[in-house]
Amino acid sequence: MPRPIQAFIHSNALRHNLQQVRHHVGDAKVWAVVKANAYGHGIERVYDALRAADGFALLDLDEAERLRALGWRGPILLLEGVFEPRDLEVCSRLGLWHAVHCEQQIDMLAAHKTHAPHRVFLKLNGGMNRLGFKPQSYRAAWARLNALPQVDEISLMMHFSDADGPAGVAAQLATFEQATQGLPGERCISNSAASLRFGADARVHQDWVRAGIALYGSSPNYPDADIGTWNLRPTMSLRSRIIGVQALQPGDAVGYGSRFVADAPMHIGVVACGYADGYPRICDTGTPVLIDGVRSRTVGRISMDMLAVDLTAPRAAGKASGFGSEVVLWGLASAAHGAAALPIDEVAAHGQTVGYELMCAVAARVPFGQEC
Repeated sequence: MPRPIQAFIHSNALRHNLQQVRHHVGDAKVWAVVKANAYGHGIERVYDALRAADGFALLDLDEAERLRALGWRGPILLLEGVFEPRDLEVCSRLGLWHAVHCEQQIDMLAAHKTHAPHRVFLKLNGGMNRLGFKPQSYRAAWARLNALPQVDEISLMMHFSDADGPAGVAAQLATFEQATQGLPGERCISNSAASLRFGADARVHQDWVRAGIALYGSSPNYPDADIGTWNLRPTMSLRSRIIGVQALQPGDAVGYGSRFVADAPMHIGVVACGYADGYPRICDTGTPVLIDGVRSRTVGRISMDMLAVDLTAPRAAGKASGFGSEVVLWGLASAAHGAAALPIDEVAAHGQTVGYELMCAVAARVPFGQEC
């Protein structure tokens, strides 16, 4: 039989989370962001659940090709725009909308031969200092684009850098409003954090919002708010099983470096999951897991293919936890264990990272399945 580790994608949770985003943003249209292969979930696995979105946003032309092959005929937005002139030929063929964030991309458009003008999203650098035109250069860039026969409609875009924190969106919203005052075109400025926290304000949600991490059951401003705060549901579960049990006496150590030493008699389970599966090596003793639906913890250092968990809590709860027991690394327990939940944000916090990274880092050797 195959090694007993598997990731599951929950389609109904994806549908639910999309509806929760809509609930927060009034009449704004919603981009379902599926970059990084739908945050590690797989574009083909999420497509049916997210096709109720108004459009899909991503980075790579091959991902856009895959969406068109699935039958999507609506808008697709390239969030970083094109990288070389021939990319514009693919945009023309597939009918892609694309961001414009630098003079070089305008130069490419000016030299592009096309029968169908392009829909572009002109990006403002509102203070994040990644991509986009500075406020003092924005109108000149708009004027250049507006003069090109290769360009049809120009939409206006920005990305908030602090929507998930105490600084919020007020300062960058003011910058955007000043830079775009009087310019025509649809606006798109809000990510998941801005949509959930401030999306009731029409000035924030504007015409389009870009829903990313919220769709995938992770809170964009954890730990200030968890997924329960936003009524989101986990969309990915990583489960494995116990493949060995060890009885420890006081003074016995576990794993490389003997970083965990038992101070009382206890039993541990050895789980078929390690950093080669995408589970963070930094998740040392104390990272939460579910064993047969009961919350427990990891013990010792994570190995390439295995990790150890404490069997004390599930056995105290009356579970006969041992060889073959289900272990949830994040997400939902199976129905046999009451669908107990372990939010990915909790695990990520123990690994000093964010849920985004765990989702995207599940290794290719881990098989995926679908659950409602």
